Amino acid sequence: MAVEAVSAGAIIYRDTRDVRQYLLLKSRPGDWEFPKGGVEGDEELQQTAIREVKEEAGIEQFRLIDGFRKEYDYVFQANGRTIHKTVHLFIAKAHDPDVELSREHHDLQWRDYEEALNTITQDGPREVFREAHDYIVNEVEN
Repeated sequence: MAVEAVSAGAIIYRDTRDVRQYLLLKSRPGDWEFPKGGVEGDEELQQTAIREVKEEAGIEQFRLIDGFRKEYDYVFQANGRTIHKTVHLFIAKAHDPDVELSREHHDLQWRDYEEALNTITQDGPREVFREAHDYIVNEVEN
């Protein structure tokens, strides 16, 4: 039987010189993802997402965008156990130009939509990213 795990994080974007960019973090060779991590204690999912953005990207000035929360799940093996993880992603708009990479990651990149879509390595986060981009274009900008 699989152990259940829950994580939360955020798809972070910024608008610079009429170009929208999304932040991707490299966790393992060839694996690009969004800031995310496990829920601690009695945290709400939004609280976890906020903490993870600060811890993993070092971004202090940002806001979560109301009305968007999507999830994806996957199964993996760790220490001889099967883990079923559900990841909840929010959208965050960065107002802080500085990013400070955590020790959990090896690199970071700000990418436009097409570049980010082609860089994200897993199907689950890629699909949520498509939905987040559409939400920003259709709901946040209008």
